[in-house]
Amino acid sequence: MNALANVTSRVVQRYLPDAFVLAILLTFLVVLAALGLTDSTPVDVVNYWGEGFSKLFVFGMQMALVLLTGFVLALSPVVEKMLDKLTDIPNTPNQAYALTAVISFICCYLNWGLGLVVGALVAREMGKKVKGLHFPLVVAAAYSAEIVRGPSSSIPVVMATPDHFMYEEFGIIPVTETLYSWWNIVVTLLIFAAIVAFYAFIKVPQAQVVGFVETVDEKALEVDEPDKSEMSFAERLDNSRVLLILLALLPLAYLVLHFADNGFDINLNTVILLFLTLALFAHRSVNHFLAAVQEAITSTRGIILQFPIYAGVAGIMSNSGLVEVFSNAFIGIANSATFPVITFLVAGLVNIFIPSGGGQWAIQGPVMLEAAQAIGADIPQTIMAFAWGDSWTNQIQPFWALPLLGVAGLNARSIMGYCLVWLFITGVIIAATFTLLAVL
Repeated sequence: MNALANVTSRVVQRYLPDAFVLAILLTFLVVLAALGLTDSTPVDVVNYWGEGFSKLFVFGMQMALVLLTGFVLALSPVVEKMLDKLTDIPNTPNQAYALTAVISFICCYLNWGLGLVVGALVAREMGKKVKGLHFPLVVAAAYSAEIVRGPSSSIPVVMATPDHFMYEEFGIIPVTETLYSWWNIVVTLLIFAAIVAFYAFIKVPQAQVVGFVETVDEKALEVDEPDKSEMSFAERLDNSRVLLILLALLPLAYLVLHFADNGFDINLNTVILLFLTLALFAHRSVNHFLAAVQEAITSTRGIILQFPIYAGVAGIMSNSGLVEVFSNAFIGIANSATFPVITFLVAGLVNIFIPSGGGQWAIQGPVMLEAAQAIGADIPQTIMAFAWGDSWTNQIQPFWALPLLGVAGLNARSIMGYCLVWLFITGVIIAATFTLLAVL
C-alpha cells in the first residue's frame, strides 16, 4: 500500500493539471458528451451552460465565507496557541497524520463545511510543528475525512423531511432506516478504522518529503499601533477591540436563539456566523482583524473562480439529459440484489460532473429510486448507496478540496495521489458492505 500510494502520488504530481485546467477540460468533455449522446444542439448546450453558470453564486459565496472566516479565526493569537498545544500531542509524522484524520473525520461527520476548515487548520499547524512531516500527506489526511456521511448529509435528511420533492411517490424515509441504520453505522465505523490505519502506517521516502511552507505573511499581521496618547479619534476606532466585541455580540445572540429554537441545527450559515463570532472575539483590534482578512482572502480565489464553472457543467448535465443517459446505462445491468452497488458506482461517476450532492440528488435521485422500486430493490439502501457514491469520488474531484487547499496553500495535484489510493480503499469497503447486505 505504501508503494502504491507513493507511485500514484508521483504520477499525479506529473500528469494531473491544475484544478482550474481540470475544470476547463471537464467542461468541454461534457459539451462533447452532450452533443454526441443527446439530442442537444450546440446552441442548446451553450444555453444550458449559461443558465447553470449562476446557479452556485449563493453557495459559492457561502463556501468562500466559511473558508475566509475560518482562516481569519486561525490567524488570531488565541487559536494559534490552542493549535500549538494540540500539535504537541503527536511525536512522529504518522501520529500527526492519524490525529489530523481523526479530528477532521469527527468534524466532517458533524458538518462537512466545519470539517474542511478545521481539518485544514490542524494540518497547517501539524506542518509547522512536527519534524519530518510530509505536508501534502497531512493535508490529504484532513481531506480524506470528507467522505464520511453524517447529520449534515443532505440526501438522507431530505428524504426524511415532510413534503420533500419525492414525497408523493416514496413518502418519508426516516434517518433511522438510512443514516442511522445498523448497516450504515457499520460502514461509517469501517471507514473510520481504515482512515486511522492508513494514515498511521503509510510511509513516505525521506527524499520525497515536502515540508510546510508558510503562505501567510506574518509581518502583515503585525499592525503598528501608535501610542494611545497620540492617537486621533479615527485611529482610536481603528485600534479598538471594543468595536469587535460589540459586533460579535449580535451573531452570538442570534446563534444562541437559533440553537435554542432548533436544537443542534448546524448548516453553512451557522458555521459562517460561528467562525465570524469567534474571530471577532479572538482578534485584538479592528486593524488586526482586517489584516488577517487581507491575508486570508487570497485562499478563496479557487472557490470564486471555479464554482461557477462547475455550475455550468451541472447545467449541461441536467438540462441535456446526460444524467439520465448515464443512469439508465447502469440500471440496465442491475437487478434487485446488485442495484445498491450499481447506484453507488453511478452516483460516484455523475458526482465527478455534478459535485453538489443536493443538486445531483434532485436530478438523478428520482431516476434511481423509480428504478429501485420497479425492480424491488431496497429503497433505504439505495438512498445511502447514492449518498456514499456522491462523497466517494469527491476524493478525486478538486471541487470540494478547494477550501482546504486554499488554507493549506497547496494545489490539487499535491494530495490527489494519496486520495486516489484512499478512493480505492473506501470503494472496496462500501461496495463490499452493500454486496454482503444483498446476500443477507
